Formats: sequence, C-alpha cells, structure tokens
Amino acid sequence: MRQSLFLIKTQREFPKEEFFINSKYLLRASFIDKLGAGLYNFLPLGFLVLKKIENIIREEMKNLGAQEILMPSLHPKKNWEITGRFQEMKDIFKLESRKREFILGPTHEEIVTPLMKNFIQSYRDLPVAVFQIQTKFRNEKRVKSGLLRQREFLMKDLYSFHSSNEDLNFYYEKVKEAYFKIFKRVGLGEKVYLTLASGGTFSKFSHEFQVECEAGEDIIFICDKCQMAINKEIKKEISQCPNCKNEGFVEKKSIEIGNIFQLGDKFSKPFNLTFLDRDKKKKFVQMGCYGIGLGRLMGTIVELFHDKIGICWPKEVSPFQVHLISIGKDRRIIEMAEKIYNKLIKENIEVLYDDRKESPGVKLVDCDLIGIPLRIIISEKTLKKDCVELKLRNSKDVNFIKIPHLLNFVKKLYA
Repeated sequence: MRQSLFLIKTQREFPKEEFFINSKYLLRASFIDKLGAGLYNFLPLGFLVLKKIENIIREEMKNLGAQEILMPSLHPKKNWEITGRFQEMKDIFKLESRKREFILGPTHEEIVTPLMKNFIQSYRDLPVAVFQIQTKFRNEKRVKSGLLRQREFLMKDLYSFHSSNEDLNFYYEKVKEAYFKIFKRVGLGEKVYLTLASGGTFSKFSHEFQVECEAGEDIIFICDKCQMAINKEIKKEISQCPNCKNEGFVEKKSIEIGNIFQLGDKFSKPFNLTFLDRDKKKKFVQMGCYGIGLGRLMGTIVELFHDKIGICWPKEVSPFQVHLISIGKDRRIIEMAEKIYNKLIKENIEVLYDDRKESPGVKLVDCDLIGIPLRIIISEKTLKKDCVELKLRNSKDVNFIKIPHLLNFVKKLYA
C-alpha cells in the first residue's frame, strides 16, 4: 500500500485527554479515531491489526472443532426475562421500539441456548460447539482506558454443549490449550497467566487469562512456584495454589484478556434445553462459554510492546510486514524504491511504502510511531553500495544488505 494514498494522518503530539498508553499511541499513530467515551472508529491501520487477531482466533476455534455462526446484536426482552438477567444485569443497554423492548447484547447465552434446541435432541448430537466474532455492548461506567474498556466492542464468544460434566471438563481443558496458543501467536507468549477467578452466578470458580501490566484494573496473586494465579476477589478464600499447593505468591496488577466459564445447566434449565441419553432418559445439556475481546487484546499488546517513540508490533499482528521508505528526490532512488515495492508485493509480502513528499525526519518519526517490525530505507547512500538499509523496530542496530538478497531476508524473517 502506498502511504500517500492510505488513510493515515499521524499526530505530532499525544492527545492531552488520554492517559493510557494504548489510546495515546493508537490515536496518535492513526490506528483508531475516538468517537466518544468508550467508542472508537478503527481506521485502516487498526482494522488490519484487528483482522489479524480475528483470523488467529478463528483458526484456533476451528481447530477445536467449533462451527462459526453469527447471531443478532439486538435481543428480544423476553429471552432475558426467561433467565432473570433483564432485571439483574446493570450494565446492559435497553431500548424500546414500537412498544417492544429490546437490549443490545452484552453476551449471547440467551440467544444461543434456544437456538441449539433446533439441533440437540439426543446424546448423539453432543458434544457440539459454536462460536462467533461479533459486536457486543456494555454500558460501562469507567471508559477512560482506551481499548481496554469500551461500550461497543468486538468479541469472540464460544459456546459448548455436552451430555455430561465429564465431557464438559474435557472440552474446557482443550479450550485452555487453545487460548494459550492464541495468546502465543499474537505475541504475548509467556506473559499470560492462567488465573482462578469467581464463577459469578454460574459456578464457584472460573478461569481468566491475565497479563501482568501496570495499566491493568485487576490484581492477581501469582504462585512463585508454578506461575498459576489467583484473582484478588477470591484470594481470601484460597491460601494455597490450587495447582501445586504452594503458599508463596507475588502480587501484580494485570489486564484480563480472556475468560472461560463452566455454565452447567444455568441456561439449559430455563430454556428447557434437554437431550435423551442412551437409556432414553431426558437430561439437561451441560454448557460452557468462553470469551476473548479483540479490541482489548489489541490494546493490551500496545501496552506491553512500545517504547518512548512508538509501538513495536509483534510480527504476527503487525498491520504490515515491511515499512519501505524512500529518502531523496533523485530519480534513481524513486525508481529503485518502486522496483523493490513491486517485487515485494508480487511475492505477497505486506508492504507499507512511504512514497510521500515529506522530509526524511517526518518519515522516520512516523515509521517508529506506527511500529511495523521491519524498516527498509532506499537512499542515495544505500544506492551507492547497491544496498538497502535494514532496521528491526525492536533493535537499535542498522544493517545494510545487497538488494538481490533482500527478498530472501524478508521471507526468512517471516517464515
């Protein structure tokens, strides 16, 4: 993509009203645009990152055998009255249209459970799992932390249906593994802690996936032996690590980037979601739900991967693989930059080509701010050596490589 044609307008200064790293950098670098408190437009750069996160999540959900669906955001009031959550939940958006009441869905248990009655009648229909990547709405009171807390946000929600607690437990463990794969692929790797948390109204306990970060709103206690964590809200109930029985913990601030719940028959009972077992006895389906907020995950990555001059995107979620910059007005420089750009594009390498008529200083500042992993510069200096200048965003080292070897270098970097 030619930067001169791309919808990017970076800012020279950080927005004064923003206090969190993710919103400061994403707004300044033109990844997002703020419409209002907790409401953001995702601009082309931000949308590319969001889609890469989405594709990683989708691949791992399909590897679990889950089938993708899409359910409405607008929910009839009656579905939520059946479970009692229309009155219980305080952070939902309620609206009225032509004397009928609706809510904007913060989650989809009230929709997916009656939906699955059409497909589950016998134990032979189980287990089954469905997921969607779709917009959710929550009337959050505190929305000053950028993408970490939004009123409208994109979420992956997975729902699984089982004939027994044993089968639910088995699948629950598989989802844990899938989540760790997702977080590793987006670049978080060893930074993620499996955290025991309250199960709310669903069960005694659930699990969260937390990342240590000063911008976080949660407090977790990390076992200093096996690295499992416990959320502060339940720490008073547990003196030992549930995994290794150790009693030593380290207290840290953290961001929740995913959660998983065993719902049991919490929703199958009110909707009468049953199946006939092998003995022709009617039983309630056992359910699980599993969520990841895509925007929150994107914001967390920025909170963890940045420096004083900009974002440092992990390779897997960077909007582009290469930031190509031409410096100088000489015709030979421009021709070589065009040649390299076209060659990389032909090889299906994602390139942002800064072909703007801007000063070298402006181009380099924008490059560091945007944070693409590999910078390639073509200038009079490099042409004299039949080279290009290479710099990785997370390194201070600058190297030169012969132009004929450039393609192999880039392919190897992203292999």
